[in-house]
Amino acid sequence: MKVVAGNSNVPLAEAIADYLDISLTKTDIRRFSDQEVFVEIHENVRGEDVFVVQSTSFPANDHLMELLICIDALRRASARRITAVLPYYGYARQDRKPGPRTPISAKLVANLITTAGADRVLTLDLHAGQIQGFFDIPTDNLFTAPVMTKDILANYGDNNLMIVSPDVGGVVRARAYAKRVKDAPLAIIDKRRERAGESEVMNIIGDVGGRRCIIVDDIVDSAGTLCNAAEALMNDGALSVSAYIAHGVLSGGAVERVEASSLDALVISDSIMATDAVKASKKIRYLTIAPLIAEAMSRISQETSVSSLFD
Repeated sequence: MKVVAGNSNVPLAEAIADYLDISLTKTDIRRFSDQEVFVEIHENVRGEDVFVVQSTSFPANDHLMELLICIDALRRASARRITAVLPYYGYARQDRKPGPRTPISAKLVANLITTAGADRVLTLDLHAGQIQGFFDIPTDNLFTAPVMTKDILANYGDNNLMIVSPDVGGVVRARAYAKRVKDAPLAIIDKRRERAGESEVMNIIGDVGGRRCIIVDDIVDSAGTLCNAAEALMNDGALSVSAYIAHGVLSGGAVERVEASSLDALVISDSIMATDAVKASKKIRYLTIAPLIAEAMSRISQETSVSSLFD
């Protein structure tokens, strides 16, 4: 097998390669003067099982084009099988039509990846499970829950914990966490979103008084909803509030909001490369998912079970 790294998250790709005890495939990804993307693979990949590691995070469009062009280059170089490894699948939040004359961009991106020549997709904590069905090629959706819950138990134990879903849509995810944390009780935040990136906490379903609350979610972007939720939980009697979230998009002034919030800690995975602001934050830390992704890649290459990773 060979591993090709795009520019979106080179440290993660290097960690994956180290786990697999192989070297990253020598690849040149550069820009022309008009920012047009050019890719050149400097190793023979004919007949190889190739994995392209690329999160479509900021700048999302540039990283998406890098991924598509890498796939096309590998296909034309006669790679036997090409797997697009997207630790963070951008455009996933556009998974349905929320109103008239709006796109389903998650489906469009799935079509682009398939048309470019990918044979299968490996991704992590999709925003919505149905996105797997947008692909006409095999798609494996990994979960950070085992990594996150291990850290929760190591830092908080299982005493007096309450898992909190930040909205009704995240209840299934929160219930999975609660089950792993020795059947911790579950609370749900009922919120109203007036427009994208803004929300108002309306009500907390469940008694959080005297509890150490752990908010779990798949994406934190502006962190407005998360900080509002933390404040509401503290006002409702929670002892402390921490958050475990798979993908730390953390755009705009998100880091500053987290620093000024009631949160004790925000724990994210390294699916998106940490910015300088994230690295400097005293409240934000991240857990590596390199071993999880590397093990899944190894099992795909060996044609063995991926789902058994979560048994």
